[in-house]
Amino acid sequence: MDAKTLTTLEYFKILDRLAGYTAFAVSADKARALRPTADIFEARRRLAETSEAVQMLVTHSDLSIGGARDIRAAVDLAAHGGVLAPVDLLDVKFTLIAARGLARRFERLAFQYPHLTEIVSRLPAPAGIVDAISKAISERGDILDDASPKLATIRRDLRVTRDRLLSKLQRMVTDPKNTPILQDTLVTQRDGRYVLPLRAEFKGRLRSIVHDQSSSGATLFVEPLVVVELNNQNRELQLAERDEERRILAELSLQIGMKAEELRWMLDGIAELDMILARAKYADDLQATEPILHEFPPPLRKPAPGQTRPPGSVIHLEQARHPLLDPQSVVAIDVELDPQTYALVITGPNTGGKTVTLKTVGLLALMAQTGLLIPAHSGSEISCFEDIFADIGDEQSIEQSLSTFSGHVTNIIRILEKANPHTLVILDELGAGTDPQEGAALARAILTHVLGRSITTLVTTHHPELKVFAHSTPGVVNASVEFDLETLRPSYHLTVGLPGRSNALAIAQRLGMPDEIIAAARSEISPDDLRAEDLLDEIHRQRDLARQARAAADKARQEAESLRAELVTRLDGIDDERRKVIEQARTQAESELHEVQEELRQARRSLARARQPVEALQAIEEQVEKVEVKVEKPVERKTPDVALPQRRAVRLGDKVRVRSLNTQGVLTALTEEEAEVQVGMLRIRTRLAELELAGGNPLVDQPAPAPAPTPRPSASDSPPVPAASFQAASPGMEIDLRGQRADEALDALERYLDAAYLSGLPFVRIIHGKGTGRLREVVRQVLHGHPHVRSFEGGSDKEGGEGVTVVKLAQ
Repeated sequence: MDAKTLTTLEYFKILDRLAGYTAFAVSADKARALRPTADIFEARRRLAETSEAVQMLVTHSDLSIGGARDIRAAVDLAAHGGVLAPVDLLDVKFTLIAARGLARRFERLAFQYPHLTEIVSRLPAPAGIVDAISKAISERGDILDDASPKLATIRRDLRVTRDRLLSKLQRMVTDPKNTPILQDTLVTQRDGRYVLPLRAEFKGRLRSIVHDQSSSGATLFVEPLVVVELNNQNRELQLAERDEERRILAELSLQIGMKAEELRWMLDGIAELDMILARAKYADDLQATEPILHEFPPPLRKPAPGQTRPPGSVIHLEQARHPLLDPQSVVAIDVELDPQTYALVITGPNTGGKTVTLKTVGLLALMAQTGLLIPAHSGSEISCFEDIFADIGDEQSIEQSLSTFSGHVTNIIRILEKANPHTLVILDELGAGTDPQEGAALARAILTHVLGRSITTLVTTHHPELKVFAHSTPGVVNASVEFDLETLRPSYHLTVGLPGRSNALAIAQRLGMPDEIIAAARSEISPDDLRAEDLLDEIHRQRDLARQARAAADKARQEAESLRAELVTRLDGIDDERRKVIEQARTQAESELHEVQEELRQARRSLARARQPVEALQAIEEQVEKVEVKVEKPVERKTPDVALPQRRAVRLGDKVRVRSLNTQGVLTALTEEEAEVQVGMLRIRTRLAELELAGGNPLVDQPAPAPAPTPRPSASDSPPVPAASFQAASPGMEIDLRGQRADEALDALERYLDAAYLSGLPFVRIIHGKGTGRLREVVRQVLHGHPHVRSFEGGSDKEGGEGVTVVKLAQ
């Protein structure tokens, strides 16, 4: 990409902000070294990496590179035979541990995040280095005694010698004979040797060697002759300890130096992953989305009738925002250029946002080709340009004796020499800085030239002649930035298809210019120009009215949706209350039914003792069983018949609420009828009807299944289930067999178990009722040894007790 353009469009400021999201210096340097690519496949790969990282941070918000450090200097030093300090060795160790942790974490995520997993494949650390460093260096950076047997021996001898030496000196210090001649009753060190502070006037009283004296000369630091041998031994052991420590550090450094290339490769992988995570975090803060990149079509061999040029670029940006401006105050713009439009001519007042529009389009194109998501609505599209050239700002140069006009012309000449149909050219204030008539003629000539070469060009200008040129020339479109005559301030809105209005006279009149001067000025203007301006004013006025009407309609629609949502909530509450009342009634009926059954059993026992026939009770028992079936029938939720328009189709990564659990999670998998939601560390499988977007919008229209659904892991970290397991539709979490004959019930049960197993359900509920227990016994006999059944048990009291069997399916 053109280096001057990158500076002009403030691309490097974007990289500086991106670097601020990185975790360590290596990835920050990598972020600042990013450049846009002209290879569309490389650009799409980068965008895919960033989108994967965005989705991953939604479901794995704690993901980071751990304790990775910048070990480039340490590895280079070791590779050249240098000896690393303990702190450098610890940095290498922590970086290797971080790489190992990332590699293990992505082993379970390879299917969901293939691009990121490919980067993590560089991370397996060289074996043995972590253990070697851990054995020799403590977490505080101290060399351990166990680093080598020789070091352990030296340090043991050093401790014994030092203890003997200090004990002897301490006895001398506490000896009453020596107390008057010592400056202080302590043992200190000079040049690695232990000494006593002797008063200078008693120099000859103690046989010793003078090593130092105080600044005042009143104190001599002396080594008594009786401890010289012990001091010598202590010093020799200190030097031996130093040499052995250096040998250990050199040995560890040699291991790192031998693995330098592997370590550099691993560090590059960590930095690459961290930079991609930084791109995702930056995108989240910008509320950015992934654009659709278009490839330039090949040249036409046989143009269509009436087509004189090959199809050009595509620029379709919805609600695009400049990424460097305050997101709270920046005005979003819509820019539309179809393949048959090659030039956009933007007119309007000064400080109205024309230059910001040019910079926004150019900078977003650079960001997309860098792999950064862009601050625009989802669905925005843009072509992948071979290069982008921009001439924006004051090109005046005192050193080169160039005026503003000369600087612009020099830059435009350079751009025209390098531009081609696959590049984007951005020209600010074309034809300015010179005589208006000549400037307008030159601007038209330049536009005609680039149009003839099919080069996509964005232009701002104040020349009215270019408005006419854009209106009358195929392939060129007018655009304007708006100006509020009431507040005398620009609104920064961009309107494609309409030229800007000349507001000079209106502004002058609003500011208090005498009417006679305004009238005189209008008389100097061509009547045709005045009629065109009046017509343009009317078009803008009608467009403003249409915009206001649309805003009012949108507001009314939002209010209607809010009322509908409130109605659904209230109806849900009513239905919950209904279910609660019915449940209470059913509980009371069950209690009374149990009493009737107990009375029947007592009556049967009494008749049996009296040797009386019990056939008379059979009809009563049958009626009781029918009542029991009705009582045990679950209370179904009634869906309110209130249609709510869906905002958009649900997508993987959306935050949703599971209404039955009243909890929020992240959507991780979709089928035609069911979805999988991650809630904390758990994955929950539920019907789409139970979900609503976290914002409160129910999912009225079921979305189509994703083309490559995410595999369904269990609540633990088990390996992912193959994608094929999502193709079978779920038969639901329970089957009701009550009221069926045994053979009918067993056929239905067999079909249900097959469907539940294929759809990957972890468990199901089989409702067979209590009654005489015959159906329950038959069902449980079938479940014994069934290939799809891992285990089963009776339901809890809340689930229906012995009237329900809960079956855990094999996975």
